[in-house]
Amino acid sequence: MPPELPKAIWVLRHGESAGNVARDEAHAAGLERIAIEVGRDMDVPLSPLGEAQAAAVGRWIREQPPELQPTAALSSPYLRAKSTAELLLREAGLADVPLTVDERLREREFGMLDRLTRRGIEQLFPDQAAARRALGKFYHRPPGGESWCDVILRLRTLIDDLTRELRGERVLVVCHSVVVLCFRYVLERMTEEQILTIDRDTDVANCSLTTYELAGDRLELRRFNFVAPLEKEGAPVTTEPDVPLKPS
Repeated sequence: MPPELPKAIWVLRHGESAGNVARDEAHAAGLERIAIEVGRDMDVPLSPLGEAQAAAVGRWIREQPPELQPTAALSSPYLRAKSTAELLLREAGLADVPLTVDERLREREFGMLDRLTRRGIEQLFPDQAAARRALGKFYHRPPGGESWCDVILRLRTLIDDLTRELRGERVLVVCHSVVVLCFRYVLERMTEEQILTIDRDTDVANCSLTTYELAGDRLELRRFNFVAPLEKEGAPVTTEPDVPLKPS
């Protein structure tokens, strides 16, 4: 009888984007707004470093035994995630693996707070900054945007489809940092306190892997924020990684 779940789910944050670079520059300069030339967040491309990171992970996957490589792939529709998935699959020699773009994997929507730094939110929308402090980031929904709970709600439907339609597959999912953490929240049945502690203590690195493997009748976390593929290829790690839970 075939397994009732995928054999594995590998969740990958996209490579460094031009938006990540602009955000870091704005924070360093103490600016209120993040200057990005592209009009829509979904159209922000990878930076050259982000492309190198995606390629590095692809080459690492190519070196894994065939029985451990992905057999299906899903991606956020945002350009930086889709480009990461396409580059990775090409470098991995897995161009024949179907890539499904799913809008439920998109970045959390920030609404009126989009492209503002923390300083910008405090200065331009102090009422929203106060509401966020009162409610906490898990429940606060900026006008026109989403809370973490909103992301989790759409992710639950995706995981339900994934576990039903991709049974026995090894699934690669390319998405965004908050979505990576929301995967952990759902798959590991966490509490608000548990997931926000992880978020406070750990930055999800660009092109880091969070992997689950089928163990009996459940998916078991094997790695979180795993960046060895980048380090092996000499690709710089952007944001500080956590330590893998289990050796590769």
